[in-house]
Amino acid sequence: MTEAQMAYVDCSPLMRSLLDEIGSPGDMKVYEGDPSPSELAVLIADAAVVLNGHTKMDDALLARAPLLRSIVFLGTGAASYVDLAAADRRGIRVRTIRGYGDRTVAEHAFALLLAAARNIAAMDRNMRAGQWAVSEGIELRGRTLGLIGLGGVGSEMARIGASFGMHVIAWNRSGIPAGVPARSVALEELLGASDAVSLHLALVPETNGLLDGLRLALLKPGVVLVNTARGALIDEAALIAALRSGAIGHAALDVFSSEPLPADHPLTMLPNVTLTAHAGWKSRQASDRLLRMALDLATDDASKIVAGQSLST
Repeated sequence: MTEAQMAYVDCSPLMRSLLDEIGSPGDMKVYEGDPSPSELAVLIADAAVVLNGHTKMDDALLARAPLLRSIVFLGTGAASYVDLAAADRRGIRVRTIRGYGDRTVAEHAFALLLAAARNIAAMDRNMRAGQWAVSEGIELRGRTLGLIGLGGVGSEMARIGASFGMHVIAWNRSGIPAGVPARSVALEELLGASDAVSLHLALVPETNGLLDGLRLALLKPGVVLVNTARGALIDEAALIAALRSGAIGHAALDVFSSEPLPADHPLTMLPNVTLTAHAGWKSRQASDRLLRMALDLATDDASKIVAGQSLST
């Protein structure tokens, strides 16, 4: 093969501007926006390497891309968009990107915690509606922050929490990484002792529904629960029930079991919930790192394809 065609199938305006700054491989096709099914099929028909930000790629679509050997997914949640089993059957490598947004996501998680602790979203809504209602807040210094998961994001969250004077405890399946200011505890102890709990786990079969009704019942009364990881980590029905009863003081959520969150979803009706639109990862700095890492992976795979080398998985 003399060249390996690359295609970026769903380039956003932000990524387009970053791509112009960084410089893209000269032969890479770039589709700005979200392609229709027919446009997508044309885009990948002769592609060997595809960059995919959020586009569904099922077995039927992959069957229309006979030259495709590598999909570089811009993020970690490829399984939500790409039929991984079908890709494997067809000899297509699916690559994901980690670490690019650790600090950005952690800052968003802590921003949600601050917003919940001071009831900022509710006061904003009230003032826009002409109501001057002063909410009582929580001072975070001296409070206990419980982190479930201490990967890159969780570790950054621990550092931010410690810098605010919070006592940071954590449950992590592989222990506490060196240099992270957190004390290791059992999950049940964390749930009962924390004034605020923040989730930073990958969604795998073992963590799906990790915070079910029984575990949510262990939470300290009035706790603030933050989730910027994956919606399915929490039993949504049990969470809504606990919020309605007041057992959970406030939930600050960036991720949901179903996205986009429907406008009439019960979570949108509760006053003790702060919502953001799965935006924790989105900063220009994180996006720049993400795009550079994706281009490195894509060009590396393209070079190997041209050289006739196998793509290790």
